[in-house]
Amino acid sequence: RVTLHPALAFPGVCAAVFLVLNTVVWSRSSSSAVPLGTLVALLVLWFGVSLPLVFAGAYVGFQAEVISVPCRTNPIARQIPAQPCFLHPAVAAAVGGLLPFGAVFVELFFILSSMWQHRFYYLFGFLSVVFLILVVTCVEIAVVLCYLHLCAEDHRWWWRSFLTGGSTAVYIALYGGYHYVVRAHHAIDMVSSIIYFGYLG
Repeated sequence: RVTLHPALAFPGVCAAVFLVLNTVVWSRSSSSAVPLGTLVALLVLWFGVSLPLVFAGAYVGFQAEVISVPCRTNPIARQIPAQPCFLHPAVAAAVGGLLPFGAVFVELFFILSSMWQHRFYYLFGFLSVVFLILVVTCVEIAVVLCYLHLCAEDHRWWWRSFLTGGSTAVYIALYGGYHYVVRAHHAIDMVSSIIYFGYLG
């Protein structure tokens, strides 16, 4: 059961969204619909390559010896002292997502404009640099906020570190919705809206 979740959950959601989008495009007799042979090839890759590799990795992991902790831990969790307001999970996630989003905001505008307003996008080298800036900014913000949590003697830092970096996706999704309402004037029918939000997600 532990092995099936990573093998099927995320790829299954991606495949379901892709199949819904492909069905919508196919129902309009569009030339951008993915052919049946390509869909079968993707399924063969998923179930013939990805799934067996996940099970092979799980087998190797379950056969490995248990990690021994070098020191004894207390089974009773220590009481966490009063935290400053900026270390509240919602505030930390909001601030931690806003800074990386600010680093990619301008490039995101040009990407969405070129994709949905029939403009050419040819600055892929600059896009790579902006993506690298996004990754480095997310990592640095997560490290700084984890350090602040540990300095405040809060031992619940691990999921908050993921939430800090991952909250940038919320800002990108909100900006994508704003861009759809304000700038995507051509997307007035339901099919265009489904394709827009399907690819944005």
